[in-house]
Amino acid sequence: MPPVTSNAASADDRRSTLKAAAYRVADDVLYPAAADVDRTGHVPDSHWAALAEAGLYGIAAPVDAGGPGLEFGEVTEILEVLASGCLSTAFTWIQHHGVVISLAGSPNTALRDTLLGDTVNGHLRAGVAYAGAVPTPPRMTATRNGTGWRFDGYAPFVSGWGVIDLLQISARDVETDDVIAAIIRTDDLPSSIDFHPLRLAAVDAAATVALKVTSLSIADEQVVSRVTLEDFFANQNIGVRLNGTLPFGTLRRATALLDIAGHSPQARRLRERGDGIRTALDAALGDADGLLVARADAAQLALDAAAALVAAEGGKALIGGSDAERIFRETAFILVAASRPQLKDALLQRFSGL
Repeated sequence: MPPVTSNAASADDRRSTLKAAAYRVADDVLYPAAADVDRTGHVPDSHWAALAEAGLYGIAAPVDAGGPGLEFGEVTEILEVLASGCLSTAFTWIQHHGVVISLAGSPNTALRDTLLGDTVNGHLRAGVAYAGAVPTPPRMTATRNGTGWRFDGYAPFVSGWGVIDLLQISARDVETDDVIAAIIRTDDLPSSIDFHPLRLAAVDAAATVALKVTSLSIADEQVVSRVTLEDFFANQNIGVRLNGTLPFGTLRRATALLDIAGHSPQARRLRERGDGIRTALDAALGDADGLLVARADAAQLALDAAAALVAAEGGKALIGGSDAERIFRETAFILVAASRPQLKDALLQRFSGL
Protein backbone atom coordinates (compact mmCIF):
# COMPACT_ATOMS: atom_id res chain seq x y z
CA MET A 1 0.00 0.00 0.00
CA PRO A 2 1.46 3.39 -0.95
CA PRO A 3 2.09 5.84 1.89
CA VAL A 4 -0.60 8.42 2.64
CA THR A 5 0.53 11.94 1.83
CA SER A 6 -0.25 14.33 4.68
CA ASN A 7 -1.66 17.81 4.17
CA ALA A 8 1.50 19.20 5.73
CA ALA A 9 3.67 17.35 3.23
CA SER A 10 1.49 18.56 0.36
CA ALA A 11 1.78 22.15 1.57
CA ASP A 12 5.56 21.79 1.86
CA ASP A 13 5.72 20.39 -1.66
CA ARG A 14 3.67 23.30 -2.98
CA ARG A 15 5.95 25.85 -1.34
CA SER A 16 9.05 24.11 -2.65
CA THR A 17 7.56 23.94 -6.13
CA LEU A 18 6.75 27.66 -6.08
CA LYS A 19 10.23 28.64 -5.00
CA ALA A 20 11.82 26.40 -7.61
CA ALA A 21 9.53 27.93 -10.23
CA ALA A 22 10.60 31.44 -9.21
CA TYR A 23 14.27 30.58 -9.73
CA ARG A 24 13.48 28.94 -13.08
CA VAL A 25 11.39 31.86 -14.36
CA ALA A 26 13.96 34.43 -13.19
CA ASP A 27 16.99 32.69 -14.69
CA ASP A 28 15.51 31.01 -17.78
CA VAL A 29 12.76 33.43 -18.85
CA LEU A 30 13.28 36.92 -17.42
CA TYR A 31 17.05 37.38 -17.33
CA PRO A 32 17.78 36.23 -20.90
CA ALA A 33 15.29 38.84 -22.15
CA ALA A 34 16.20 41.65 -19.72
CA ALA A 35 18.41 43.53 -22.17
CA ASP A 36 15.70 43.47 -24.85
CA VAL A 37 13.05 44.60 -22.37
CA ASP A 38 15.29 47.50 -21.37
CA ARG A 39 16.04 48.39 -25.01
CA THR A 40 12.46 48.22 -26.27
CA GLY A 41 10.69 49.54 -23.17
CA HIS A 42 8.21 46.67 -23.40
CA VAL A 43 7.62 43.59 -21.24
CA PRO A 44 6.42 40.73 -23.47
CA ASP A 45 3.09 39.12 -22.64
CA SER A 46 4.92 35.82 -22.28
CA HIS A 47 6.51 37.12 -19.07
CA TRP A 48 3.13 37.68 -17.43
CA ALA A 49 1.94 34.28 -18.69
CA ALA A 50 5.01 32.55 -17.26
CA LEU A 51 4.43 34.14 -13.85
CA ALA A 52 0.76 33.11 -13.87
CA GLU A 53 1.44 29.56 -15.05
CA ALA A 54 3.98 29.15 -12.25
CA GLY A 55 1.41 30.29 -9.64
CA LEU A 56 3.48 33.32 -8.69
CA TYR A 57 0.66 35.89 -8.64
CA GLY A 58 -0.80 34.35 -5.49
CA ILE A 59 2.25 34.00 -3.28
CA ALA A 60 1.01 36.58 -0.73
CA ALA A 61 -2.49 35.10 -0.43
CA PRO A 62 -3.49 33.14 2.67
CA VAL A 63 -4.35 29.47 2.38
CA ASP A 64 -8.09 30.08 2.78
CA ALA A 65 -7.93 32.36 -0.29
CA GLY A 66 -6.19 29.77 -2.43
CA GLY A 67 -2.69 30.87 -1.51
CA PRO A 68 0.24 28.59 -0.72
CA GLY A 69 0.68 29.63 2.91
CA LEU A 70 4.23 30.87 2.44
CA GLU A 71 6.18 32.24 5.35
CA PHE A 72 6.99 35.93 4.99
CA GLY A 73 10.66 35.14 4.39
CA GLU A 74 9.69 32.79 1.57
CA VAL A 75 7.66 35.56 -0.08
CA THR A 76 10.56 38.02 0.09
CA GLU A 77 12.96 35.38 -1.24
CA ILE A 78 10.77 34.92 -4.32
CA LEU A 79 10.54 38.69 -4.82
CA GLU A 80 14.33 39.02 -4.64
CA VAL A 81 14.86 36.23 -7.12
CA LEU A 82 12.43 37.62 -9.69
CA ALA A 83 13.89 41.12 -9.29
CA SER A 84 17.24 39.61 -10.25
CA GLY A 85 15.75 38.41 -13.53
CA CYS A 86 14.14 41.55 -14.96
CA LEU A 87 13.54 44.58 -12.78
CA SER A 88 10.86 46.06 -15.07
CA THR A 89 8.82 42.87 -14.92
CA ALA A 90 9.35 42.33 -11.21
CA PHE A 91 8.59 45.90 -10.18
CA THR A 92 5.27 45.86 -12.03
CA TRP A 93 4.41 42.41 -10.67
CA ILE A 94 5.29 43.29 -7.07
CA GLN A 95 2.53 45.92 -6.96
CA HIS A 96 -0.01 43.13 -7.58
CA HIS A 97 0.63 41.55 -4.19
CA GLY A 98 -0.45 44.64 -2.29
CA VAL A 99 -3.87 44.32 -3.91
CA VAL A 100 -4.03 40.60 -3.10
CA ILE A 101 -3.27 41.39 0.54
CA SER A 102 -5.91 44.16 0.59
CA LEU A 103 -8.60 41.92 -0.89
CA ALA A 104 -7.77 38.99 1.38
CA GLY A 105 -8.26 41.16 4.48
CA SER A 106 -11.13 43.30 3.22
CA PRO A 107 -14.42 43.57 5.15
CA ASN A 108 -16.08 44.08 1.76
CA THR A 109 -16.95 40.43 1.25
CA ALA A 110 -18.72 40.98 -2.06
CA LEU A 111 -15.68 42.69 -3.56
CA ARG A 112 -13.39 40.06 -2.12
CA ASP A 113 -15.48 37.19 -3.45
CA THR A 114 -15.67 38.80 -6.89
CA LEU A 115 -11.99 39.63 -7.40
CA LEU A 116 -9.74 37.68 -5.05
CA GLY A 117 -9.73 34.34 -6.85
CA ASP A 118 -8.80 35.86 -10.19
CA THR A 119 -6.04 37.99 -8.67
CA VAL A 120 -4.56 34.99 -6.88
CA ASN A 121 -4.36 32.94 -10.08
CA GLY A 122 -3.19 35.87 -12.22
CA HIS A 123 -6.24 36.05 -14.46
CA LEU A 124 -6.56 39.63 -13.25
CA ARG A 125 -3.38 41.71 -12.91
CA ALA A 126 -3.41 44.57 -10.41
CA GLY A 127 -1.52 47.76 -9.66
CA VAL A 128 -1.62 50.46 -7.01
CA ALA A 129 -1.84 54.23 -6.71
CA TYR A 130 -1.34 54.98 -3.04
CA ALA A 131 1.33 57.70 -3.14
CA GLY A 132 -1.30 60.42 -3.32
CA ALA A 133 -2.41 59.57 0.23
CA VAL A 134 1.09 59.63 1.74
CA PRO A 135 2.09 63.34 2.01
CA THR A 136 0.47 66.01 4.17
CA PRO A 137 -1.43 67.74 2.72
CA PRO A 138 -2.43 64.76 0.58
CA ARG A 139 -2.28 64.78 -3.19
CA MET A 140 -5.42 62.61 -3.43
CA THR A 141 -8.59 63.37 -1.45
CA ALA A 142 -11.91 61.59 -0.95
CA THR A 143 -15.17 63.45 -0.39
CA ARG A 144 -18.32 61.70 0.75
CA ASN A 145 -21.18 62.39 -1.69
CA GLY A 146 -24.04 60.44 -0.13
CA THR A 147 -23.98 57.34 -2.30
CA GLY A 148 -20.24 56.84 -2.35
CA TRP A 149 -17.12 58.95 -2.75
CA ARG A 150 -15.56 61.49 -5.05
CA PHE A 151 -11.82 61.18 -5.55
CA ASP A 152 -9.79 64.18 -6.69
CA GLY A 153 -6.08 64.61 -7.03
CA TYR A 154 -2.82 63.29 -8.31
CA ALA A 155 -0.93 60.00 -8.15
CA PRO A 156 2.60 60.72 -9.38
CA PHE A 157 3.91 57.22 -10.11
CA VAL A 158 1.56 54.43 -11.25
CA SER A 159 3.18 51.44 -12.94
CA GLY A 160 1.71 48.79 -15.21
CA TRP A 161 -0.47 51.18 -17.23
CA GLY A 162 -2.00 49.27 -20.09
CA VAL A 163 -1.00 45.98 -18.45
CA ILE A 164 -3.04 45.89 -15.25
CA ASP A 165 -6.74 45.02 -15.11
CA LEU A 166 -7.35 46.45 -11.63
CA LEU A 167 -6.14 49.63 -9.95
CA GLN A 168 -6.22 50.13 -6.20
CA ILE A 169 -6.30 53.87 -5.57
CA SER A 170 -5.98 55.45 -2.12
CA ALA A 171 -7.18 58.88 -0.96
CA ARG A 172 -7.62 60.75 2.32
CA ASP A 173 -11.09 61.63 3.56
CA VAL A 174 -11.34 65.42 3.66
CA GLU A 175 -13.42 65.21 6.87
CA THR A 176 -11.61 62.59 8.97
CA ASP A 177 -8.21 62.09 7.32
CA ASP A 178 -8.97 58.35 7.14
CA VAL A 179 -7.48 56.62 4.12
CA ILE A 180 -10.05 55.21 1.71
CA ALA A 181 -8.83 52.58 -0.74
CA ALA A 182 -10.93 51.53 -3.70
CA ILE A 183 -10.38 48.98 -6.45
CA ILE A 184 -11.43 49.96 -9.96
CA ARG A 185 -11.37 47.92 -13.13
CA THR A 186 -9.14 49.85 -15.49
CA ASP A 187 -11.60 49.23 -18.34
CA ASP A 188 -14.18 51.15 -16.28
CA LEU A 189 -12.04 54.25 -15.77
CA PRO A 190 -13.72 57.26 -17.36
CA SER A 191 -12.20 58.95 -20.36
CA SER A 192 -11.77 62.08 -18.23
CA ILE A 193 -8.87 60.41 -16.38
CA ASP A 194 -5.74 62.34 -17.26
CA PHE A 195 -2.57 60.26 -17.49
CA HIS A 196 0.89 61.21 -18.69
CA PRO A 197 3.40 58.47 -19.59
CA LEU A 198 6.75 58.96 -17.88
CA ARG A 199 9.97 58.24 -19.75
CA LEU A 200 12.24 56.64 -17.16
CA ALA A 201 16.02 56.33 -17.38
CA ALA A 202 15.71 52.74 -16.16
CA VAL A 203 12.81 50.31 -15.76
CA ASP A 204 10.98 52.22 -18.47
CA ALA A 205 9.19 49.01 -19.48
CA ALA A 206 7.22 49.16 -16.21
CA ALA A 207 4.85 51.45 -18.16
CA THR A 208 4.68 54.17 -15.50
CA VAL A 209 2.34 57.15 -15.69
CA ALA A 210 1.44 60.20 -13.63
CA LEU A 211 -2.30 60.03 -12.97
CA LYS A 212 -4.68 62.94 -12.36
CA VAL A 213 -8.32 62.39 -11.46
CA THR A 214 -11.11 64.93 -11.15
CA SER A 215 -14.47 64.03 -9.64
CA LEU A 216 -13.85 60.29 -9.98
CA SER A 217 -16.98 58.55 -8.69
CA ILE A 218 -16.34 55.64 -6.33
CA ALA A 219 -19.25 53.49 -5.19
CA ASP A 220 -19.19 52.00 -1.70
CA GLU A 221 -19.11 48.59 -3.36
CA GLN A 222 -15.65 49.43 -4.75
CA VAL A 223 -14.11 50.36 -1.39
CA VAL A 224 -11.70 47.65 -0.24
CA SER A 225 -10.68 49.32 3.04
CA ARG A 226 -11.02 52.34 5.26
CA VAL A 227 -8.36 52.84 7.94
CA THR A 228 -7.08 55.62 10.14
CA LEU A 229 -4.06 57.52 8.91
CA GLU A 230 -2.02 55.98 11.73
CA ASP A 231 -2.99 52.47 10.70
CA PHE A 232 -2.32 53.31 7.05
CA PHE A 233 1.27 54.24 7.80
CA ALA A 234 1.69 51.19 10.03
CA ASN A 235 0.51 49.00 7.16
CA GLN A 236 2.94 50.73 4.82
CA ASN A 237 5.78 48.97 6.66
CA ILE A 238 4.88 45.79 4.81
CA GLY A 239 5.06 47.63 1.49
CA VAL A 240 8.44 49.15 2.39
CA ARG A 241 9.74 45.69 3.23
CA LEU A 242 8.40 44.14 0.03
CA ASN A 243 9.93 46.91 -2.09
CA GLY A 244 13.08 46.45 -0.04
CA THR A 245 13.60 43.22 -1.96
CA LEU A 246 14.52 45.14 -5.12
CA PRO A 247 18.11 45.94 -4.02
CA PHE A 248 18.66 42.26 -3.30
CA GLY A 249 17.65 41.43 -6.85
CA THR A 250 20.47 43.68 -8.03
CA LEU A 251 22.80 42.07 -5.49
CA ARG A 252 21.95 38.55 -6.69
CA ARG A 253 22.51 39.30 -10.36
CA ALA A 254 25.58 41.50 -9.92
CA THR A 255 27.34 39.00 -7.66
CA ALA A 256 26.52 36.13 -10.03
CA LEU A 257 28.17 38.07 -12.84
CA LEU A 258 31.15 38.86 -10.60
CA ASP A 259 31.51 35.13 -9.91
CA ILE A 260 31.51 34.41 -13.65
CA ALA A 261 34.17 37.09 -14.17
CA GLY A 262 36.43 35.46 -11.58
CA HIS A 263 35.79 37.84 -8.68
CA SER A 264 34.24 35.42 -6.20
CA PRO A 265 35.85 36.86 -3.02
CA GLN A 266 34.31 40.24 -3.76
CA ALA A 267 30.96 38.67 -4.61
CA ARG A 268 31.01 36.67 -1.39
CA ARG A 269 31.71 39.77 0.69
CA LEU A 270 28.81 41.63 -0.93
CA ARG A 271 26.48 38.70 -0.21
CA GLU A 272 27.62 38.64 3.42
CA ARG A 273 26.71 42.32 3.73
CA GLY A 274 23.36 41.50 2.18
CA ASP A 275 22.67 38.78 4.74
CA GLY A 276 23.13 41.26 7.57
CA ILE A 277 20.93 43.93 5.96
CA ARG A 278 18.19 41.40 5.17
CA THR A 279 18.15 40.36 8.84
CA ALA A 280 17.90 44.00 9.91
CA LEU A 281 14.98 44.61 7.52
CA ASP A 282 13.04 41.67 8.89
CA ALA A 283 13.75 42.65 12.49
CA ALA A 284 12.48 46.21 11.88
CA LEU A 285 9.04 45.37 10.48
CA GLY A 286 7.41 46.89 13.56
CA ASP A 287 9.73 49.90 13.65
CA ALA A 288 9.19 52.37 10.79
CA ASP A 289 12.35 54.36 11.51
CA GLY A 290 14.55 51.27 11.79
CA LEU A 291 12.99 49.83 8.67
CA LEU A 292 13.88 52.90 6.62
CA VAL A 293 17.47 52.83 7.90
CA ALA A 294 17.80 49.20 6.82
CA ARG A 295 16.11 50.03 3.50
CA ALA A 296 18.71 52.76 2.95
CA ASP A 297 21.45 50.24 3.74
CA ALA A 298 19.98 47.91 1.11
CA ALA A 299 19.83 50.64 -1.53
CA GLN A 300 23.43 51.60 -0.86
CA LEU A 301 24.47 47.94 -1.06
CA ALA A 302 22.80 47.61 -4.48
CA LEU A 303 24.74 50.65 -5.67
CA ASP A 304 27.99 49.20 -4.31
CA ALA A 305 27.33 45.84 -6.01
CA ALA A 306 26.58 47.52 -9.34
CA ALA A 307 29.66 49.73 -9.04
CA ALA A 308 31.79 46.67 -8.28
CA LEU A 309 30.46 45.01 -11.42
CA VAL A 310 31.23 48.10 -13.53
CA ALA A 311 34.75 48.23 -12.12
CA ALA A 312 35.27 44.54 -12.83
CA GLU A 313 33.92 44.78 -16.38
CA GLY A 314 35.92 47.87 -17.24
CA GLY A 315 35.31 49.37 -20.67
CA LYS A 316 32.68 46.75 -21.53
CA ALA A 317 30.46 48.29 -18.84
CA LEU A 318 30.32 51.53 -20.84
CA ILE A 319 28.66 49.87 -23.81
CA GLY A 320 24.94 50.57 -23.95
CA GLY A 321 22.89 47.44 -23.45
CA SER A 322 25.52 45.55 -21.46
CA ASP A 323 24.42 43.93 -18.21
CA ALA A 324 26.69 46.14 -16.12
CA GLU A 325 25.48 49.33 -17.80
CA ARG A 326 21.80 48.40 -17.37
CA ILE A 327 22.18 47.20 -13.79
CA PHE A 328 24.03 50.38 -12.81
CA ARG A 329 21.18 52.51 -14.19
CA GLU A 330 18.67 50.35 -12.37
CA THR A 331 20.31 51.11 -9.04
CA ALA A 332 19.33 54.76 -9.52
CA PHE A 333 15.73 53.61 -9.88
CA ILE A 334 16.04 51.55 -6.69
CA LEU A 335 17.34 54.58 -4.78
CA VAL A 336 14.15 56.51 -5.58
CA ALA A 337 11.24 54.23 -6.51
CA ALA A 338 8.74 53.32 -3.77
CA SER A 339 10.68 55.65 -1.50
CA ARG A 340 9.80 57.91 1.43
CA PRO A 341 11.08 61.38 2.32
CA GLN A 342 12.93 59.92 5.33
CA LEU A 343 14.66 57.37 3.12
CA LYS A 344 15.71 60.03 0.63
CA ASP A 345 17.05 62.16 3.46
CA ALA A 346 19.02 59.23 4.89
CA LEU A 347 20.60 58.49 1.52
CA LEU A 348 21.35 62.14 0.88
CA GLN A 349 23.16 62.33 4.21
CA ARG A 350 25.21 59.24 3.42
CA PHE A 351 26.21 60.23 -0.08
CA SER A 352 27.09 63.79 0.95
CA GLY A 353 29.16 62.62 3.92
CA LEU A 354 27.19 64.62 6.50
